Amino acid sequence: MSQPKIGLALGSGGARGFAHLGVIKILKQEGIPIDFIAGSSMGALVAAFYAAGSDIDRLYKLSKLFKRKYYLDLTVPKMGFVAGKRIKELIHMFTHGKMIEELDIPIAIVATDIKSGDKVIFRTGPIAEAVRASISIPGIFVPEKINNRLLVDGGVVDRIPVSVVKDMGADIVIAVDVAHVKQDVEITSIYDVIMQSLDILQMELVEFRKVASDIMIRPRVEKYSSRAFTNIEEMITIGEEEARQNIDAIFECIDTWKEKHCEET
Repeated sequence: MSQPKIGLALGSGGARGFAHLGVIKILKQEGIPIDFIAGSSMGALVAAFYAAGSDIDRLYKLSKLFKRKYYLDLTVPKMGFVAGKRIKELIHMFTHGKMIEELDIPIAIVATDIKSGDKVIFRTGPIAEAVRASISIPGIFVPEKINNRLLVDGGVVDRIPVSVVKDMGADIVIAVDVAHVKQDVEITSIYDVIMQSLDILQMELVEFRKVASDIMIRPRVEKYSSRAFTNIEEMITIGEEEARQNIDAIFECIDTWKEKHCEET
């Protein structure tokens, strides 16, 4: 019997995106294959690290070492406060300098053309460049220039890239949303202002993504800061727990696909 191709759409959310690791771990433990991954912003970073061949335990260890001081290279603010060279070097190192098309799992990395407003999808080319573009939070990171396009965070145009992973060939789409709007949040920095604004702007679009995906996993990590890389283990654990709660629904979705496919053949 043929098996459905399963795609994972990993959403943006800053540091909260480490919850994606917990989801991936449980999918692997339950024997649910991941045939395609599309990611925006932090979702793109996790997708690239995982698809580059890093086993999930190694990624767990890496996440605990992930501190802002390793990637913050501040610059005179013109188009952003963070130059982004350090994070690009970090991505290049942990993905072994690979091209996107060389990865173990086909991935798509989503960025936004700040001039045209177009969604830009990378399926080939250097991983570090594409991910650096996808994580470029407007006003925080200097935009990444690729092929004469000025690119910023993929979450601006597509926070959870469900349609992208469908276009890759996924029969079943599992979406992961880690960027809920936290009400009465303490706003203390320009980063908080920007991230909260992006979350609010995307609220209605995310509800559409929920309908468009087959399974929507929503780890409740909104109480954690999207900019402070602390409480990472707790966020990963919440990702694991939320994934476990959706396992039966995922298997039911797979069984339904198989039954339908058998009837059609």
